[in-house]
Amino acid sequence: MTTDQETRQRVPLVSYLELDPPRLVANQCTECGARYFDRRNACASCGAETFDRVDVDTTGTVRTFSIVAFSIPGVEVPFVAAIIDCGGTSVRGVLTGVTPDPEHVKLGMKVKLVTVSQGIDDDGVEAVGYAFAPVDEEN
Repeated sequence: MTTDQETRQRVPLVSYLELDPPRLVANQCTECGARYFDRRNACASCGAETFDRVDVDTTGTVRTFSIVAFSIPGVEVPFVAAIIDCGGTSVRGVLTGVTPDPEHVKLGMKVKLVTVSQGIDDDGVEAVGYAFAPVDEEN
């Protein structure tokens, strides 16, 4: 027997999120190696016009963060917005599974990519985004 969740169509919220297996895919300049998540006609670093799609590490470390206390209606606050170093690629994301205060979020903390449901439309299609969750370093 299958559940609705097993048969539900899931679509990534952003074009650079792949769901199976969950990972981010960047456009990497073939000349200088600069990485971008959005579509590019040319590299902002060297001007080259060719790119390869490459998987970004699914684990990383928090390089900087901000605890967001005010947002638009419908967005629960506070939350932690962070820049994660994923093997040399900077990724913007939200931290999940951590109390949003300076006692629980630290520079250099280890995190991993996770997918998060952003909602289900009237046709049962689930929009899926990404976030980063702390890595349990005890195991």
